[in-house]
Amino acid sequence: MTVNIEHHYAHLRDLTMHYVTAGNGKPLVLLHGYPQSWYCWRQVIELLQDDYYIIAPDLRGLGDTTRPWNGYDKKTIAADVWELLTEHLGIERFAVAGHDWGGTVAFALAADHQDAVTHLAVVDVAIPGDGQPNIGQGGRRWHHTFLQTPDLPEALIEGREQHYFGWFFTNYGYRPDCITPEAVSEYMRNLTTPGSLRAGFAYYRTVRQDVLDNEARQGKITVPSLAVGGANGWGRGPEVAKSLRMMAETVDEVIVDECGHWVPEEQPEALAKAFKDFFV
Repeated sequence: MTVNIEHHYAHLRDLTMHYVTAGNGKPLVLLHGYPQSWYCWRQVIELLQDDYYIIAPDLRGLGDTTRPWNGYDKKTIAADVWELLTEHLGIERFAVAGHDWGGTVAFALAADHQDAVTHLAVVDVAIPGDGQPNIGQGGRRWHHTFLQTPDLPEALIEGREQHYFGWFFTNYGYRPDCITPEAVSEYMRNLTTPGSLRAGFAYYRTVRQDVLDNEARQGKITVPSLAVGGANGWGRGPEVAKSLRMMAETVDEVIVDECGHWVPEEQPEALAKAFKDFFV
């Protein structure tokens, strides 16, 4: 199977957003996490292109999207995606799925536009403000606190991006080789550009605002929701559904076997099937 992915740029209110499109059918928005880009969805896109019109943007400050100084709370990033879809592409109703930070953006998008979002899927991430402590999994989420520290992470990691991010690519999956050399090269291309570290780390530094924004929402969202967790290693497993059920009325759950955190790249077939079964 081949996939015809088209690359585009949209000039939004305070950034230029890179995004890709593929396929035909009902609109499905795929939102990546960090330190990845739209590219993490490439295999899933190939499997879904016959059934959906797929839009996969590079989120604010990441991938080939520009890197504004501010605006990295997830409510603002969700507003970027909303502007892309409604004002630039003219899409009024759509399903949305997000992995990692993309899952928190997808939730914010669904919560703010419940009449427009037909389905929500959150992949291997907990939602800030769900009323639970951020489960440390035996200290394996140490980098959240580290990256929230101003300035120091940039000073320590700049020039050593391959070592730092490579450690996560190797250790956060069920298999150490689950992120291919080609994918690592693509991610490093973006991660070593000026301003990239600052922008990426801002996703962590705005979590307190994300908590406040989600706590301020009135009641659970009514959008049909799917929680997907990696079963092994550093995957979040059932924690994803536990978190999302605090925030959404109706939540289906899928646990992906032989899978860590990098679900779209570790088990694209299982994830695509979960999406097809849910986005009906």
